[in-house]
Amino acid sequence: MAKRGIRMTRQRRVILQVMDDAEQHLDVDQILERAQKIDSGVHLVTVYRTIDLLKKQGLIDELDLLHLRGDRHYYETHGPRDHIHVACLRCGKVREFESRLYEQLKEQIARDFHMKVTVSRTEVGGYCEECLRKTKE
Repeated sequence: MAKRGIRMTRQRRVILQVMDDAEQHLDVDQILERAQKIDSGVHLVTVYRTIDLLKKQGLIDELDLLHLRGDRHYYETHGPRDHIHVACLRCGKVREFESRLYEQLKEQIARDFHMKVTVSRTEVGGYCEECLRKTKE
């Protein structure tokens, strides 16, 4: 962020650390809870402002994950490649799927529409193996 001319405060650093260390997609309340364990001076308004700044800089994505958990929004830092979110509509488990085919699809869209693709978000919903097994029992 410093390279982009954005001041990297202690609290912003903590929030970014929380998001980088997360093994799942986090909502604002989860980010706040984890950040306050590191720095009790982090407040909810700081989390919202930092998320807004990180989104504008293209450093994180905001996801609704098929609204599986109501109207909550979740956040994740950008990884090296775009991916598809695959969500179970029953238990809410979300996994990430990467494929060269997805990259090729974005390349074809860029060619066919004469554009540079800078954002892509894809979510697929269905029922996971465990939930399917439970419905058969």
